[in-house]
Amino acid sequence: MTASTVATRPSAMVAWWSGLRPAERLCHTVGLLLILSGLAHLVVFAVDGGPWDGPVSWRKPVTFGLSFGATLIAVTWVTSFLRVGSRLRALLLIVFAADCVVEVGGITLQAWRRVPSHLDMETPFDTVVSMTLAVGGGVLVVLLTVFALASFRHRPTGPAGMALAVRSGFAILLVALASGAAMIARGVVLTRTGHQEAAYHSTAPLKPLHGVSLHAVLVLPVLAWLLSRTSWSEPVRRRIVAAAAGCYVAAVVGAGVWALLTY
Repeated sequence: MTASTVATRPSAMVAWWSGLRPAERLCHTVGLLLILSGLAHLVVFAVDGGPWDGPVSWRKPVTFGLSFGATLIAVTWVTSFLRVGSRLRALLLIVFAADCVVEVGGITLQAWRRVPSHLDMETPFDTVVSMTLAVGGGVLVVLLTVFALASFRHRPTGPAGMALAVRSGFAILLVALASGAAMIARGVVLTRTGHQEAAYHSTAPLKPLHGVSLHAVLVLPVLAWLLSRTSWSEPVRRRIVAAAAGCYVAAVVGAGVWALLTY
């Protein structure tokens, strides 16, 4: 690696950042802050200890901060390949970023209060937080479904394999949204019927399915982008992306079967 190569990297990053729209910069910044929040709470967990599993643990602000941050950054980047009006996309991304902050903020707040973040209706304040997180989850479903439909309405742009990667990523992401909604719905029903402890444990079978399917919208487009940096032909790159998408679908199906067997 030459000195000139190293020197051009910062300038390339500056050029990339300067080329972003204001809404994109905001979303990337918020996503990075959410990731940093997750990492910071990983340090808190290392210092404070306590259980990693269960409704009350430092796991939640860690995993949700990392997951929401990565998803926000991924969706901001991936939607640049969609044929959506710039103003509409900017509006949807800003709402999405705000919703991510609300979700991670509510979960983090409850972690510091040492109470469950979801399905907790022990006090009026806890009920408000739980319902806010549930409503926020509904907003996420609507926003990401709009982007998913846009990816199938018009072929996404980008290098070879990117259209398939984006469409597959959003389609698999819808599975994550559906499994997340199912967890909340079942937990709310159990909570309202007086089975609070059962509600906390009822989400366990669906967590692998939710986790696996959540990040396909990042993994598959990144693969397509990396392949565009190689000298391989476009047909080869498309076949690799198709094979990766097939493997990802198989993993999601496996997680779904596990959820059915253990539910």
